[in-house]
Amino acid sequence: MSEHTGAAGTPARVLSVKDVVMLAVGVVVGAGIFKAPSLVAGATSSEAMLIFAWILGGAITMIGALTYAELASTFPSAGGDYHFLNLAYGRRFAFLFAWARATVITTGSIALLAFVFGDYCAQLFPIGPYSSPFYACLVVIVLSAIHWISTRASSTTQNWLTVLEVGGLVLVAIAGFVATPSAAAPAPAVSGNAAFGFAMVMVLLTFGGWNEVAYVSAEMSSDKRGIARALIISILVVTAIYLLVNLAYLNALGQAGMAKSNAVAADVLKAAFGDWGARAISVIVAIATLTSINSTLIVGARSSYAAGRDWPALRFLGSWSAQGSTPRHALLVQMTIAIALIILGTMTRKGFETMVDYTAPVFWFFFLLAGLSVFVLRARYPDAERPFRVPLYPVLPALFCCACAWLLYSSLAYVKTGAMFGLGLLAVGAVVSLFLGRPSRRS
Repeated sequence: MSEHTGAAGTPARVLSVKDVVMLAVGVVVGAGIFKAPSLVAGATSSEAMLIFAWILGGAITMIGALTYAELASTFPSAGGDYHFLNLAYGRRFAFLFAWARATVITTGSIALLAFVFGDYCAQLFPIGPYSSPFYACLVVIVLSAIHWISTRASSTTQNWLTVLEVGGLVLVAIAGFVATPSAAAPAPAVSGNAAFGFAMVMVLLTFGGWNEVAYVSAEMSSDKRGIARALIISILVVTAIYLLVNLAYLNALGQAGMAKSNAVAADVLKAAFGDWGARAISVIVAIATLTSINSTLIVGARSSYAAGRDWPALRFLGSWSAQGSTPRHALLVQMTIAIALIILGTMTRKGFETMVDYTAPVFWFFFLLAGLSVFVLRARYPDAERPFRVPLYPVLPALFCCACAWLLYSSLAYVKTGAMFGLGLLAVGAVVSLFLGRPSRRS
C-alpha cells in the first residue's frame, strides 16, 4: 500500500487498487457459493441454463459496478452511498440511509455472516449448546479490534484472508474436476419463468456486496479512475471463480445431484478425497465467511462516520482517528449493534434466516435509489468532472435499476417477521430524523 497521510481527522489515502480488489472479492465471495448453486440447479431446466444463469448474474453485476464506478469516481467519499444519496435527495434522506446501515443493512449482514461462521466453528470445536453464538460474537469483537488498530492492519488481514478464501474455492474446484463424474440423471423438473426468476434471485444474492467498495473511494492512493479499475477487475475475478466452481460441481455431481445436495461443496470434496475432504469444507466455509465479515466491518462504519460529520447531534460518530486512520467511534457502535442482533437471532433460534429476512427489503430499496441517483446527479451537476462515465448511458443504469426493483419486489413478496422488524426500524429512523435539528454547514 502507498502511504498518503490525510488531514487531521480525515481519511488517509492508504489503499491501492489491489487492496480494494481484495476487499471487493472478500465481500462478495462468502458463504453463498456453498449453498446457492444447489438451489439454482433445482430451478433451471438444463446444465446450459444453469451456467447461463451465473453468466447473466455476472453481467448484471458488472452493469451495476459500472454505474457505481461513475458515482464513486465523480464524488469520492468515505460515506459511499450516503454521500451519493445526500447529493441526490438531501441530508435527511441520507441520514435515513445511514440509520438503515447502522441498524439493519450492515449490522444485519455482519450478524448473519457471524452465524454461519459460528455454525461451522461449532462443528470443528464444540464447547456447549451456545457454541455458535459464542463464536459469532467472538469473531465480531476480534475483527473489530483489528480495524480499531488501523485501516492498514485490517486491510492486510483482508488480503491474506482473501488469498486463503480463493485458495479454498480452488481446492473445491480441483476436487470437482478430479472426482469421478456422476452418472447422467434427468434434469430436475422446473416450470418456466418463475423458476428461472428464483434462480436469478439466488445468483444475484451470491454476487451481492460489491458496491461496498464505494466507501473506501476517498482512501485510494491511485488516480480517480482507480475505483473503476478495482470494481471491474473484482467482478471479472468473482464471475470467473463462480463459473469454475459451478462447472466443477456439475462434473462431480451432475445437475440432479447438485439439486438434491444440502451441502454441495462437502459432497464434492467427499467424492474426491473421502471423509477428510468433507471435514475440510468446514474450514473452507469458515475462512470464506471470516473474509466477508472482515470486509463488511471495514466499510460498514464509514456511513455512520459520514452521518456524524453532517449532524451535530451525532458528532460522536463523526470522529476519525488520525492514529490508524480509522473511524473508531462508529466502529464501536457498529460492533455493539451487531452483537445485539446476534443475541436477537439466538433468541429466535433461526439466526441466519431471521437476519436474511431482516436485511433484504431495506437493502434493495436503498440500492435502487443509489442507482437512480446517477440520473439525478447527471442533471444536477452536469459540469462535474467525471473521470469515469458509465458506458451506454442511460441504458445500462436503467437496466441496473430494473434489476434492483425486481429484487426489492422479490424480498417483499413473502413478508416475514424479520422483514417487518427491519422495515419497522427504518420507520423509527424516519421519526428520529425529525428531531435531529439542522445539519452542520460543512463543505
